[in-house]
Amino acid sequence: MSNRFNNEQIEQLESLEELSALAARVRHVPHTRPSRAHKPRPIAAPQPERLAALAEQNDDRGSFDFTYKASRYERGWLTDSLGGFFEAHWFDDVLRMVKGGKEASVYLCQANPTTHSDYLAAKVYRPRQFRNLKNDHLYREGRINLDANGHVIKDGRANHAMAKKTEFGMELLHTSWVEHEFLTLEVLHKAGVDVPLPYMRGNNAILMGYIGDLDLPAPALIDVELTHSEARQLFQRVLHNIELMLANDRIHGDLSAFNILYWDGDITLIDFPQAMHPDQSPNTYRIFERDVTRVCEYFAGQGVHSKPQKLASDLWTGYEHRLFPEVDPHFLDDQSEEDRRYWERQSKTR
Repeated sequence: MSNRFNNEQIEQLESLEELSALAARVRHVPHTRPSRAHKPRPIAAPQPERLAALAEQNDDRGSFDFTYKASRYERGWLTDSLGGFFEAHWFDDVLRMVKGGKEASVYLCQANPTTHSDYLAAKVYRPRQFRNLKNDHLYREGRINLDANGHVIKDGRANHAMAKKTEFGMELLHTSWVEHEFLTLEVLHKAGVDVPLPYMRGNNAILMGYIGDLDLPAPALIDVELTHSEARQLFQRVLHNIELMLANDRIHGDLSAFNILYWDGDITLIDFPQAMHPDQSPNTYRIFERDVTRVCEYFAGQGVHSKPQKLASDLWTGYEHRLFPEVDPHFLDDQSEEDRRYWERQSKTR
């Protein structure tokens, strides 16, 4: 076999090296120091020593021991994903799995005393090749891509790799998926939405506030029996959160009683990797309407009845978003009854 390369092959190798160099520059920066209190949940400035400790780790993370009895493969996955957090003294132990999922699993961690918190939750994404998120293209449509520092990826070759879904491009898309969830948690927590406090992210995982106690994690709302009065109160609270998200240009994208936690009479919304900007794509209103409908259907089963379609449209238009994407009349056929009806609907939303 010849070990010589032609000019085109050499240029390809150089491009791959430059893409690898770009990936090597991606660093995972700690975010905030946690607070003991659940309410209010202030965000303090990150400690410089933690920033330095995690920066030194980069991708060369050593192994660490933990209580949770993981399989050999899972242990390697956790070591790689959480080693940087452990070395930066965010937590001292991984106690157990709280929730397993097709896309990610959540683990209960014993917080380091310096965090002034008892427990943290670590959401660790499954390796990209084992993730099973159906129709994620619906949520990616119109979405900007982020690097591991939360910055927009502007490098042309990196964007080309993502568009072509090369191996390197898929790695970047996976990182962007995680970053969008962390960024959404930051925005919504700051706005007062009932979401877990985001602490930091890095290398395929997000560290956030834990809801529950040592013996029992907070159950999903779907698994909780509510009194009628409590159901009415929580329904209003969920609607308040939906509106607050919309006011901050976010829709959950997959909201239901399965990803609303219940603890001591309070709710916490979770799972935001698919969150969308209302103007991100032509599909966002229908996805928003689905969120509202699922919530209304759950509470209808608890004896709280509503009109989900009207609720969704009133909320949506209340923030000056169109129910239907605007189409230039030049693209419509005035002889088509269907096109005329579409134009009439569009005109009513102006």
